[in-house]
Amino acid sequence: MLTGKQKRFLRSKAHHLNPILQVGKGGVNENMIKQVADALEARELMKINILQNCDEDKQTVAEELSMGTNAELVQIIGNTIVLYKESRENKQISLP
Repeated sequence: MLTGKQKRFLRSKAHHLNPILQVGKGGVNENMIKQVADALEARELMKINILQNCDEDKQTVAEELSMGTNAELVQIIGNTIVLYKESRENKQISLP
């Protein structure tokens, strides 16, 4: 569980990132969860964009992705989700 200070720190780090995945009409599936988990292992912090044609609510999508990958939900802003998960082999971010 992240503290408020840690979330603020991660939000500032994520500000300059571009979304690397998009959730569209198909919604969240097992393949997407695996892709997100692999990307989080490599990057630790990532943005995911939710497209307009997505059938699910953005809160539901965020919960499914964070639960499926055991990641922390940092922020939902607009149609963008920010996720963080500490990497095992590729640690780059040290939390305050």
